[in-house]
Amino acid sequence: MPSAAPPAPPTVAPAPPPRRARASCSQRIGAGLVALLALVLLGTASWLKPDARGVETHTQLGLWPCGWYLATGAPCPTCGMTTAFAAAANRSFFTSLRTQPFGFVMALAVAVSFWAGLHVAIFGSRLGSLIAGLLGTRVVIGTVVLLLGAWAYKWAVMRA
Repeated sequence: MPSAAPPAPPTVAPAPPPRRARASCSQRIGAGLVALLALVLLGTASWLKPDARGVETHTQLGLWPCGWYLATGAPCPTCGMTTAFAAAANRSFFTSLRTQPFGFVMALAVAVSFWAGLHVAIFGSRLGSLIAGLLGTRVVIGTVVLLLGAWAYKWAVMRA
């Protein structure tokens, strides 16, 4: 008598791919607010006409002239930032960089913040957590060094 075929091994369904963690609702709202704030900042900057002197563009917003600049004739640490933002927002990147290097870097950072915030808000990406994890002591110290270097640059350019 022929022997019975051995029983078939039990089939195991393949494990589903792991679900990637998504941003929470509050993280998505926060990212959306970051994107909105960045958009307002860049939109306002694009509305301004960069002052040819490289300073005092903020007076177009109805703000007072810089007291430090008026009192000393020397640039303050953030001198030219609004002008650099306005130039960058109007796609005059070289003018922005030449006016205030740190302002140019900050304008780029705000533009990146807009797109990253929008991405997190719409898709629930964890990109915001990744970026936040990179912002440590070294980044803060590097930012301060860049600000001071840009201030020295602005001081030298205005003295020339």
